[in-house]
Amino acid sequence: MSTLLAWLRSVAAYGFLCVYVLVVGPPGLLVTRFTGRVAHLFRLGYHGARTARRLLGIRLRVVGADRVDGARPAVYVINHRSNVDAIVFEALFPRCPRLRIIYKAEMGKLPILGPAMQIAGFVPVERRDRDRAVAAVDLAVDRIRAGDSFLLAPEGTRNPGSGLLPFKKGAFVLAIKAGVPVVPVAIVGAAETMPKGRLYVTPGVVTVRVGDAIPVAGLTHDDRDSLAERARAALERLQADGQA
Repeated sequence: MSTLLAWLRSVAAYGFLCVYVLVVGPPGLLVTRFTGRVAHLFRLGYHGARTARRLLGIRLRVVGADRVDGARPAVYVINHRSNVDAIVFEALFPRCPRLRIIYKAEMGKLPILGPAMQIAGFVPVERRDRDRAVAAVDLAVDRIRAGDSFLLAPEGTRNPGSGLLPFKKGAFVLAIKAGVPVVPVAIVGAAETMPKGRLYVTPGVVTVRVGDAIPVAGLTHDDRDSLAERARAALERLQADGQA
């Protein structure tokens, strides 16, 4: 019965999101095209995601929210084991309203959501094309210098295991080139609510633990590996603390 209930809640949440995007998406995009402002798109996304989370029965707990400084651009790096990890945006956004993401370019083909991500200043990346990947990092650097922050998952894909996959270096190259700190953010509990390969979500508590910022002052491109290792160690500690 609990599995059936989880399926019903999941279908309700998925259905809500589809209807929500279809109803509020086009007017939101139209307003943006006329005004040039994107803040309302983020508010619409935030409220839609929060409502869907509640329909799924997921409770969000944030630890270390005071370490999120919306006035100071940063690169936030997360562990990634579940589609529910998207909850991290809801956790960070209230304190960091200029938070953006770097997303897989193929997501830009999604109706409504694709154009919305582009207009909102999210940066697409072609991971199989090195030149385009470098260009995406450069574009993100420009946005950071304009005041935005970015959220990335350096594992690059959802991890079916309990540890961390090897880190890709793009997030750390971005932080060094932009001269902004790396902030580790561990997500604990998401994999239990929706492990990789499962379509429905079970209710539960997801904890988002924000760590101390890792400065990059004085670092060069050659330091990207050591910076990645520091971030990896910080994420492992945050995960362990959350599971203790």
